Amino acid sequence: MYNNEAKFSLWCDFIERDFIDGELLNLLNHGVINGATSNPAIFKIAFSSGKSYANSVQSATRRHPKEIYELLATQDIKMAASKMLKNFASDDDGFVSIEVDPHLANDAMHTIQEGVRLYNLIKMPNVMIKIPATKAGFEAMKELMAQGISVNATLIFSPDQAQGCLDAFKTASEIYTKRFPNTPLPKGVISVFVSRFDRLLNEGLAMAGLPKNQVGIMNATKIYHIINDTGLPNVRTLFASTGVKGDDIAADYYVRELMFANSINTAPVETIEAFIKSPAQPKTPISKESIDVFFSALKSKNIDINLAYRKLLDDGLKAFVTAFDEIMASLQ
Repeated sequence: MYNNEAKFSLWCDFIERDFIDGELLNLLNHGVINGATSNPAIFKIAFSSGKSYANSVQSATRRHPKEIYELLATQDIKMAASKMLKNFASDDDGFVSIEVDPHLANDAMHTIQEGVRLYNLIKMPNVMIKIPATKAGFEAMKELMAQGISVNATLIFSPDQAQGCLDAFKTASEIYTKRFPNTPLPKGVISVFVSRFDRLLNEGLAMAGLPKNQVGIMNATKIYHIINDTGLPNVRTLFASTGVKGDDIAADYYVRELMFANSINTAPVETIEAFIKSPAQPKTPISKESIDVFFSALKSKNIDINLAYRKLLDDGLKAFVTAFDEIMASLQ
């Protein structure tokens, strides 16, 4: 872990074939990161910029684009998972996440089928199946974890979404324990997206005379308290979408401000590079009372946080679908 005393982990929010054998391995060996994540948007960047994929694509031209995508993606995830087996064996995270087809966000049955299939294709114990936190997603999370598959619940913006994930993980853990007593529970992370709130709301906050770049931190901390209070031993908060846009705040702002005990921060490479340039200490989370006061102030200025929750989830789902479709088109 990046900080053993606080059990604070830092994961890399990028996967690409040459990167796995280069910078990712270097970050692992120096104890900077102990996990990694991917999603369709990340693979879109990797496939379009990584020269090492050309031969694999060329040799698989007669396959359906989704088959080619899964071939490339599962190869990369397996490579990364192999590099992290030492971490996993030491109970130091060591997980790599792969997301199901984003078109399945509202289809529980096919999400479950695809999650199981991807897990079996990769055949690594330290793989997490990433599932969007929709109503169908909660059902899929429950079933996969009950089967012993670790899950990364993604695109969490609201406390209600986080609670849905917690309910799914709690039920799944109970089912798994009955099936396989005295065996380690599969792990779950609840990926709370952070910076997108501020990019959406900063302009309105400034007009209302409220401080900018605070909603993401406050909302993420509120959800962190909910997850910690539930006390599931195999579930942790993962702070995601922690890169910044623009130069009005430090590049590692969302990592330093959310360096809480028993949490994970998954960040882009450039954010990690900025973060490790100077020492950082764990932070005490903002109190629940202060968070309530903050959100009351938003409401008094007619800033609708529930509308933001819905918009950001819709935008996130659409963005992953768009990235996935663009990958499919490029592999035709």
